[in-house]
Amino acid sequence: MDRRELLELLRENARYSTADLARQLGADEEAVETAIAELEAEGVIRGYKAVVDVEQLDDTPVRAFVECNVALDRETGYGDIAQRLVKFDEVRSLRLVSGDYDFALEVEDDSMGALSRFVSEQVAPVPEVTQTVTHFIMTSYKEGGIEFGDGDDDDRLSVTP
Repeated sequence: MDRRELLELLRENARYSTADLARQLGADEEAVETAIAELEAEGVIRGYKAVVDVEQLDDTPVRAFVECNVALDRETGYGDIAQRLVKFDEVRSLRLVSGDYDFALEVEDDSMGALSRFVSEQVAPVPEVTQTVTHFIMTSYKEGGIEFGDGDDDDRLSVTP
């Protein structure tokens, strides 16, 4: 059985039953269950999540991307700084990236004020952090490979020559 195909199907829909996965992969259910258990034991599969359109909630959380620049010294590496930042509940994702900044954080909190305070009081004071830039997320059109909206929101009149 192709592990990549199995992973792609799980990324598409983690709620597929073992029978559905087996049928789509042309494998038997026991082989699929074994493969999933191995992937979980190896740490390839770290968890299963729902993709949530937070804009549909009554109490929409505030989300932002934070660019974070750091200055390293001989005793401190990127991994050390990452270990400190991942411990905050507000941090939804943390990535070391190439380009104009070092870390890309996705953060979430109850309000703009709370999120701003988190960045200014928890992230910026980390000794190696030299700069942060916060980009508040206004609207999400796609998350986790899933497109939001019904696609019929365009109220413009069509014009033909």
